[in-house]
Amino acid sequence: MKLNPTKNDLSAEVRTKAVTLLQARLADCTDLQSQTKQAHWNVKGPDFIALHKLFDEIYEDVGDYVDEIAERGVQLGGTMYGTVRATAAKTSLPEYPLEIKSCRDHAAALSTALATFGKLARAAIDESTQFGDADTADLFTGISRGIDKWVWMVEAHLQND
Repeated sequence: MKLNPTKNDLSAEVRTKAVTLLQARLADCTDLQSQTKQAHWNVKGPDFIALHKLFDEIYEDVGDYVDEIAERGVQLGGTMYGTVRATAAKTSLPEYPLEIKSCRDHAAALSTALATFGKLARAAIDESTQFGDADTADLFTGISRGIDKWVWMVEAHLQND
């Protein structure tokens, strides 16, 4: 990978590792955003309005995470790839079930996608700490905390009294 010139004082080796990691999580996060909108558009049932609004809030936050991840990669001299095709080729998330409609099914599918991304974000914290990029680790710490909140809120729709 060829980095763009920058006066950032992290070594080229650290920046290359960070950009590679950020690109991988960008694909996952962009996919998560798309899956969230899929749920938002297609949810049906007695909890429709609550989930429709919740999924839209999640979509907005995940969009912020996409932007933060991509911009961090560019700050380090990388070129980030966030097109639909680039995302589809690189995402680690499981495919979202396209034919589901019920509130419960969408809550279950989206909580799985969120939890999967949360696990990947936590791994990114550890990985970026190991190669010496505390700022990228901090970025993923904030994202992980936000994703955990959304997992909790979506899973609440799956729990009984």
